[in-house]
Amino acid sequence: MLAQPVTNNTVYNADRDIWWDPDELFFMLETSVNPARMGYFRRILQQQQVPIKHATLLDVGCGGGILAEAFTQMGMQVVGIDPSASAIDTARHHASQQQLPITYVVGEGERLPFADASFDYVSCCDVLEHVRDVDTVIREISRVLKPGGLFFYDTVNRTWLSWLFLIKIAQDWPRWSFMQPDQHRYDRFITPAELSQTLKQVGLVNQQTRGMVADYNVLKTLYYLRQRTAGRWTFRQLGERMKMREGRDTSLCYMGWGRKQAH
Repeated sequence: MLAQPVTNNTVYNADRDIWWDPDELFFMLETSVNPARMGYFRRILQQQQVPIKHATLLDVGCGGGILAEAFTQMGMQVVGIDPSASAIDTARHHASQQQLPITYVVGEGERLPFADASFDYVSCCDVLEHVRDVDTVIREISRVLKPGGLFFYDTVNRTWLSWLFLIKIAQDWPRWSFMQPDQHRYDRFITPAELSQTLKQVGLVNQQTRGMVADYNVLKTLYYLRQRTAGRWTFRQLGERMKMREGRDTSLCYMGWGRKQAH
C-alpha cells in the first residue's frame, strides 16, 4: 500500500481535554468502543496463556491514553506514543490523577524511538487509517516487538458501508455529522486482506480478524445522531446508547491480533 494524502489530524491538537471529558466526541472511545475491543484483547491474552502482569506493551497512537490506561489496569507496563503533544499532555495528566505509572512519549509511528525487540506486545487502535504510511508503521511495530510477541489492532474496512457511515453521515451531511471534514478519508481505509498481507511482509502473522458491530438497534442510528446535532443530546448521551460489541461482521470496523514470528 503506497502512501496517500493524509487525513485531517488537526482535531487531535485541541487546547483542551477532548479525551476524558464525557461531553467530547473522543470519550465515546471509552464508553462505546473500549469495552468491546478490550474484552476481545483480554480474552486473547488469556487464551494464549501469555504473561500479563509486568509484561511490556507499547500503545502506538495512544491519544489521550484511553487504551493505554486499560492495559495498565490489567497489570502491564505500558508506554504510549503519539505525535500530538497536546494529546500526550492530556494522557500524562489523567494517568497522574489515576496514579497509573504510564510512560508517554511524543513521536510518530513511522519512526518509533525504541530499540529492536523492546516490547512483549504492541497495540495500535483507531490509528492505521490516520497515518501517513501504513507499511512503515507496521514495519516499525514489527521491529520493536519481541519474537513471538503479540500485536493488537483495530481499524476501518474499506467498503460501501464505511463510505456511507464514516464519510457521508459522520462527516459530510450536516444533519447527522459528528466529525470534522476529512477526519477520515475513504482511500485511507484498509481491508482485512490488505492488512494481513502487510503484516505478513514484516514477519507478523495475522491470527484472527473480528468485527466491531452495533450493540444497539442500528436502525435508530440516524435518530440518535440527529438528537445530538439538534442540540437535544450531548456526546455523553450519545455514547450511552451507541455501544459496540464483538461480532462476525467486519464490513465497518474490525479488530484482530497477530504474532511476530520467532527466528
